[in-house]
Amino acid sequence: MCGFAGFIDGLSVEEKNPIIREMGDTIKHRGPDGEGFYVDDSIAMGFRRLSIIDLSLGNQPLFNETKTLAINFNGEIYNYKELREELISKGHVFATNSDTEVIVHGFEEYGKAIVEKLRGMFAFVIWDSVNKELFGARDPFGIKPFYYYTGENLFMYGSEIKAFLRHPNFKKELNKDALKTYLMFQYSVPTDSFFVDVHKLNPGHCFTFKDGKMSIRQYFKIDYRNNDDDLDTCVEKINKVMKESIEYHKISDVEVGAFLSSGVDSSYIVANANVDKAFTVGFEQAGGFDETADAHDLCEILHMKHTRKHITPEMFFDILPTVQYHSDEPHANLSAVPLYYLANMASKEVKVVLSGEGADELFGGYYEYETPPEYAKYKKLPFWFRRGVKAVAERLPNMKGRHFLIKAGSKLEESYIGQAFIMNNEEADKLLKPAYRNGKRYEEVTAFRYAEIKGKPELLQKMYLDMNLWLPYDILLKADKMTMANSLELRVPFLDREVFKVSEEIPLKYIIHDYITKYAFRKAANKTIPEEWAKRKKLGFLVPFKDWIKEDRWYEQVKSMFEKEWVSEFFNTAELMKLLNDHKNGKWNFGRKIYTVYAFLIWYEIYFIKNEVPAKPSYV
Repeated sequence: MCGFAGFIDGLSVEEKNPIIREMGDTIKHRGPDGEGFYVDDSIAMGFRRLSIIDLSLGNQPLFNETKTLAINFNGEIYNYKELREELISKGHVFATNSDTEVIVHGFEEYGKAIVEKLRGMFAFVIWDSVNKELFGARDPFGIKPFYYYTGENLFMYGSEIKAFLRHPNFKKELNKDALKTYLMFQYSVPTDSFFVDVHKLNPGHCFTFKDGKMSIRQYFKIDYRNNDDDLDTCVEKINKVMKESIEYHKISDVEVGAFLSSGVDSSYIVANANVDKAFTVGFEQAGGFDETADAHDLCEILHMKHTRKHITPEMFFDILPTVQYHSDEPHANLSAVPLYYLANMASKEVKVVLSGEGADELFGGYYEYETPPEYAKYKKLPFWFRRGVKAVAERLPNMKGRHFLIKAGSKLEESYIGQAFIMNNEEADKLLKPAYRNGKRYEEVTAFRYAEIKGKPELLQKMYLDMNLWLPYDILLKADKMTMANSLELRVPFLDREVFKVSEEIPLKYIIHDYITKYAFRKAANKTIPEEWAKRKKLGFLVPFKDWIKEDRWYEQVKSMFEKEWVSEFFNTAELMKLLNDHKNGKWNFGRKIYTVYAFLIWYEIYFIKNEVPAKPSYV
């Protein structure tokens, strides 16, 4: 695991050298164990290494035998040993035992089709110095990030946007259209970013850059092929492929640990991985649920060492600038904060952790995938009637049942944009100043995804949308950024190509059955972990931000940010204060809306006002 950055421009080798070194230093947290550079008349390639496999010889950039191909690679290829043997049999000569070199020789042998053969998580570029051509790719699920910048006579690529800021010809400019969609989704939606001309390469895509032109193609696509397997067959397939994937994800020359919540996903991984150390964080509140206790109980059963920590409100607010800095763009998923502390705690004992991201998207684990009984009954009424009730409900103040009536009177494309739906188009416009209301409506963001899955059952449409938006641009983004901020490699055994092949064939009735989410997977998990854990409902990181900001201390902290003079450039501050005060006075729960705005303002202050790396609390 590591980080890379590079650029193609018209500068001389002498001019490129200090720039690429500064770009590499900016992402040193991704790879504190070493660095490497390649610079020629056309390109500069920088690399920071976190040593995991082939500790002594895996430095980058790596080359082919003739030194005509150079690679920057971030990730892990789990089937690299099999590919290596295949390539050796075809006459390729290897200088290292690293997975990186397999990609280079694989590119020599198979060309751009090498992406079809890789089983793992990856973002990479290969520079062909003979043809002056750059080829790059991102893994099928978007586990590893890939950004690129297209400016005048300048092309840049990298693991993190912050590296781009170190190039003297990078024009740092806020993308005004990004703010509105962020307020609705809580993250920056594909493929644009909050910086003008900075883009994200979508998962399962690769590109070629030559003579100043970039061409992108999709090499991996989700295609649900739900079959008629019986339950026992489904369970057997899931267990077989998951245990194989977990073994692949344990390949390492350093110790591997695991993140552990009280839920079925991470519990299943920990029980099958046979690792020695597990790590959990939580929020201890009077009368609240503390999942660190249940995680500890499982570790006792499995005879594992368990390290746990409780996060206080002081810890939460203290680390927010650091979290937003490492996110590169504003990110309003509250769980990024406990994830930062979890990664920080684990990094003191191991360099690699296994985690359960992806299970809900693959196997149907979210409550929003269900159709509750009362909703199913109401949907039997004519749509025209429900549509009319919706129109009335939208004009009512917030009250119990209003959201239900609005959702039940909406088409799926209107009511479901993923796991986070912070505010609708009108609510966003009400908060924003006119110059920032130009972003896309949320229906425009999701429309082409719904078009791709048209005709499939609603359950699959929701899963497909989350696989293409929520998973790569929220869940996996924060997982990568928060772990790499602490120089920790995170691996996700659920997000494996072979696991996905099994998941997309599960009959619909075994994805959700009798209102039990992730039904087939839970049955598979119960063969390894106690039934209490296999049946446990999804909780996630229960961050009590909505409660904290009713307390004077934290209310005043958010209020002081909302009242800063520059905030009025973006927002109607009177509306912001009304939102905050109505929440504090108990009129309605506006916690998520408040945090989404607050996170953006913290991010903007770091990147556009202070222009400096925020200091971390001394206790971190």
